[in-house]
Amino acid sequence: MYRLHRRISVPDNVMHFSATDYDVMVVGGGPAGSTAATILAQHGHRVAMFEKDTHPRFHIGESMLPFSEPVLQRLGVDWSQYGIAKGGAEFIDENTDKRMYFQLSDQRQAYQIERAAFDAALFDNARKHGVKTYQNTTITSVDMTVTGVQALAGDVEYYARYLIDATGRNALMARRNRSLKRIENLGKFALYTHFSHVNSPVSINFFKNGNIIVPIVDIGWIWIIPLAGQKVSVGLVVSKRGLEGESTTALFQNYLQQSAYLTQLLDGASQDWPIRSEANFSYINQQRYGMRYVCCGDAAGFLDPVFSSGVFLALTGGERVADRVHQGLIDNREAEADLHSVDDTDYDLGFSTMQVFIERFYHTDLIHNVFFEAERDDRIQRDISALLAGDMWSGKNLWQQGLLRGRYRRQSRVIDTKPVD
Repeated sequence: MYRLHRRISVPDNVMHFSATDYDVMVVGGGPAGSTAATILAQHGHRVAMFEKDTHPRFHIGESMLPFSEPVLQRLGVDWSQYGIAKGGAEFIDENTDKRMYFQLSDQRQAYQIERAAFDAALFDNARKHGVKTYQNTTITSVDMTVTGVQALAGDVEYYARYLIDATGRNALMARRNRSLKRIENLGKFALYTHFSHVNSPVSINFFKNGNIIVPIVDIGWIWIIPLAGQKVSVGLVVSKRGLEGESTTALFQNYLQQSAYLTQLLDGASQDWPIRSEANFSYINQQRYGMRYVCCGDAAGFLDPVFSSGVFLALTGGERVADRVHQGLIDNREAEADLHSVDDTDYDLGFSTMQVFIERFYHTDLIHNVFFEAERDDRIQRDISALLAGDMWSGKNLWQQGLLRGRYRRQSRVIDTKPVD
């Protein structure tokens, strides 16, 4: 099975492998892929990572969760140099002026980061650990057999014992298997941009505290994230149907101008680039692993970003699958289709917790009856803060257990007949 490439493609770090090629191919060089690749290299495996773009490249999703910290420590990455310290999350109902603040950094520190620099650092860290990195390289097809994995990029063939799909929302394996199913009833689309030169009087405490601010509006919610260099990331997530055809610029500007807080914060600031949009937010890959492959990060599933869970699930998922692949390789069990069945239960717990949590955010009075009243009950406030920090596997969170039992839950509708395009 293992043969030389038909044509040699030189990796970023120039070194060449022998004719046996790689133990693991990681497709996708974002946080999930870089994490998985680095950990497998730390275990001593021959790893190649393929990124279709060239780092640094822009990516939205700048607010991190504190429980990402252990993974980054294991990777040897100091994320403090890529952003500002995140204190917590503050939710605001500007119609009533109700506010609720959840402290997130009692035990672990998180940061608000610019993803271009952070993702590039993770990718470069993988290379420093011995991963063979290929940029501007798109894997167009893969073939798994009982003897190995073959992947094709252009007219170049690559071979390995195992494949990790970390292709994000491109979801290589899910689209190949037609296993990507949309989760309805959450955010429909997002509009966002960055602002620079944010030097208003309101900005002093905003940057000092480092909180993500989440104003609740009638069609969804707004994120306001402080970034280094007096910059701010602002996005509007629309959950209301029927607005997809509206002028994105007019819709975005209208809701920003209605926010008293944003108007004060951005006084005198300059918009960095035209408003961008993303749609089809939430989905789950119903076939996340199989013979000689596993999916992680957004290739496994993606959720509405209201609780900033994306990078956290990517980092923890990348770590989890890497350790399982390592064990499978040393035990010569990598061809077993159920290699990840046990670990996938942990992933499902984290993903399902966030899914139900987000669903409650949209479809019950969670915000007004729980969030804005949480300070009346220390346990509820503590449990919500723990989930917002990424503490989902301790087994001690009673509020999480209530969510998953259905106490606050109405089942999400997953369309089983039509895969995501």
